[in-house]
Amino acid sequence: MLFDKKIIITGAATGIGKAVVKLSLREGASVIACDMNSRLLEELKKEEAEACHQLHTYQADVSEYEQVRDFFAYIETEHPDANGLVNNAGIYLAKSILDYQENEIDKVMDINIKGAVYFSQLFGRRMLRNRQQGTIVNMSSVSGMEGSSDAVYGLTKAALLGLTKSCAMNFSPYIRVNAVAPTMVDTSMMQTIPDWRKKEYLSHQLIQTPVLPEDVAETVVFLLSEKSRHYTGATFDINNGGYLR
Repeated sequence: MLFDKKIIITGAATGIGKAVVKLSLREGASVIACDMNSRLLEELKKEEAEACHQLHTYQADVSEYEQVRDFFAYIETEHPDANGLVNNAGIYLAKSILDYQENEIDKVMDINIKGAVYFSQLFGRRMLRNRQQGTIVNMSSVSGMEGSSDAVYGLTKAALLGLTKSCAMNFSPYIRVNAVAPTMVDTSMMQTIPDWRKKEYLSHQLIQTPVLPEDVAETVVFLLSEKSRHYTGATFDINNGGYLR
């Protein structure tokens, strides 16, 4: 599905991001995996040794604009044919808004919102300047649509839905921009969600099979591919029918 794609993926070394990297490679894409954890990037390269000619890694903190700018200078030089972006990097502190410290609020918003804004801006700028066709997929969450026990996290995921719609307008007709909003996914982040909230999510679901990172990756790859060529500004729920809209 992605034989002609070269895709930038943030937060690529763990969880959903890692699953998207692996499936994108299997579907024929070249991938630039971006993460702030160099050790985990090295582990990813070892795991995907057979695809070493397709997989490139880059260490960067998505919340630092200068680092993002340097990353896109690297893209301009080494991968000018990059035509896909997955804004996946994010953090979840599992805290009540009443308990947040100022620096923690800044950290969550800087990574979850500003990181996606920075990457979207610089990716969009070069694609529109060159009149290249491309795709962006933003990783939102059911908590951005239904609310979260962690209000700061919830607001960042809601913000990504607004970013998706606005960028779809601003970047047309060259770049399609869509969002994915998964329910709880079986990653390390799930272990920090309060038990009462997990039970609430699960009680609504019509399909009982747990959502895995690989399941989310399937939808992301679809949105990166030409099979989704008529979708832009849309949000794809992956919630086992838990919230019917």
